[in-house]
Amino acid sequence: MEEKIIVEKNQGNALVTENIKENTKKLYIESYGCQMNLNDSEIVASILSKQGFNTTSKLHEADLVLVNTCSIREKAELTIRKRLQKYNAVKKINPTMKVGVLGCMAERLKEKFLEEEKIVDLVVGPDAYRDLPNLLKEIDAGRDAINVILSKDETYGDVSPVRLNSNGVSAFVSITRGCDNMCTFCVVPFTRGRERSRDPQSIIKEIQELVDKNYKEITLLGQNVDSFLWFGGGLKKDFKKATDIAKATAVDFAQLLDMCAATFPKMRFRFSTSNPQDMSLDVIHVMEKQPNVCRHMHLPVQSGSTKILKAMNRQHTREEYLELVNNIKNIVPDCSFSQDMIIGFCDETEQDHQDTLSLMEEVKYDFGYMFSYSERPGTLAAKKSDDNVPDEVKKRRLTEVIAQQRKHSEHRTKAFLGKTVEVLIEGQSKKADSHWKGRNPQNTVVVFPKENYKIGDFVNVKVNDCTSATLIGEALNYSKNN
Repeated sequence: MEEKIIVEKNQGNALVTENIKENTKKLYIESYGCQMNLNDSEIVASILSKQGFNTTSKLHEADLVLVNTCSIREKAELTIRKRLQKYNAVKKINPTMKVGVLGCMAERLKEKFLEEEKIVDLVVGPDAYRDLPNLLKEIDAGRDAINVILSKDETYGDVSPVRLNSNGVSAFVSITRGCDNMCTFCVVPFTRGRERSRDPQSIIKEIQELVDKNYKEITLLGQNVDSFLWFGGGLKKDFKKATDIAKATAVDFAQLLDMCAATFPKMRFRFSTSNPQDMSLDVIHVMEKQPNVCRHMHLPVQSGSTKILKAMNRQHTREEYLELVNNIKNIVPDCSFSQDMIIGFCDETEQDHQDTLSLMEEVKYDFGYMFSYSERPGTLAAKKSDDNVPDEVKKRRLTEVIAQQRKHSEHRTKAFLGKTVEVLIEGQSKKADSHWKGRNPQNTVVVFPKENYKIGDFVNVKVNDCTSATLIGEALNYSKNN
């Protein structure tokens, strides 16, 4: 039976789906951080739905409260701590309510969470979600429960996620877990483990389920999608030990993307996140070949300085990164680019900062995610480098980077003026009830009058105006992709 999805925003990042009549318990789940966390929350909701839980947006009525956490920055962890204080206040009113912490922060802190946050009953790492039924039995028996064991093969490829964070039009499909790139600033390899990829057939099956439910756009998701490599299962690092047959029949990311696009020509495909050192131009040639692969590349660079990139253990130089960007532009001229940038990393000088600004000037990213460096316990940078850029310098440099990005974003949106773009309608504009919003293939938000169109329609829109982040236009007609 097709599941109808209802999405509600309430406190924090809580999301809810339609109830299953047979389920009598209530789950309140919040997600913080990356898209992988959102997808993991959908997996958790699916596992717990078989244990009698419906999701709810009302914290006070929950039997079980779960917060899916992020450790990428100190601010994210502080946000979680504040949310736990909120849960504690509610638990005093509803003492039978159980509280669990999931995800990267749970993996990093492990037993310390139970010691530091007395409200927490349950601590579960990113690869232990199948153990939730057993862990719930433990806390029902009055015992604290913890499982943070990282797996060598867990992909959750056979779990059909409950689409908690979906608008019924677009969805995430996870294709890899973990990361082998030991960037010195990053906790992901420690909290999510080594890279392993999903069986392509399980990915195709999940996409088919979404097609059957009339979804229109899929984002293939992983910490590093370009490292996707299926050769029968296991860790990517073991590929060299695989049999000759396994190597000959292995599927890499370019082949997977081509397979998905060709199998589902009416489905739009995006992918995230890419790592410059692992990006193959074969992927870009698939983007050029397949019209339903969106013309957008999220290509984190982190710094424009080769010296800082080396200190971060990024396996590319400034020059190699720019060469890759230029190659992509030559193959797919209308491709848009977005970035991640860390400002004020250890030993960053004013010249390193200027290198970042000049790289941005050369690429002219459409948009980006920019943050001051936050030392994360357990990382190589925390162990061997000094967080020695003063906070006031970080703040000033971050302000300059954000201003630079805002200027480039406006430059990019103005380039669409007078052009017609294909837009997939995702929902109502936040600023005007009379307008739809959606995104074009370059991942730019577009708003236009509703007229007789509906959510899920592909519409050709002529762009008449813009801000630095949004295109404003009028619908001309339906796209041929409907």
